Amino acid sequence: MSRYCCAGVAMATVLAASLAGAAETRPMPENARVYILWPGDGQVISGGKFWVRMGLSEAGIAPAGVDKPYTGHHHLLIDTDLPPLGEEIPNDRHHLHFGLGQTEVRLELPPGRHTLQLLLGDTNHVPHNPPLFSKKITVTVVP
Repeated sequence: MSRYCCAGVAMATVLAASLAGAAETRPMPENARVYILWPGDGQVISGGKFWVRMGLSEAGIAPAGVDKPYTGHHHLLIDTDLPPLGEEIPNDRHHLHFGLGQTEVRLELPPGRHTLQLLLGDTNHVPHNPPLFSKKITVTVVP
């Protein structure tokens, strides 16, 4: 067997292993749940600046990059639907990452109606299996 053939087999093995790791989802307890503590659904908020308090039960919070069983970190979805649940959660103005393990944030939104939803991500910002996401709530910001 030539060295090129062996190198090709080795490369294919490494590629298969990395793809398997990328597709791996972290399990969570069946009774775990994520929720928004505040604001409540239908809340009217004056001035646009407010605290969002995030909750998690029957599982733990760990920063991104910390790979511990049954842990994850919050992602706040603003005015958007859930992203594909088998892929890394986007990081943009509609998908806020709390990779340091934060459980609250001071948010500023323009006047109008907005939706908020939490999605828990694993060490790599990928939703768990089963995915943990909160009910989508609506808040109205008034000047």
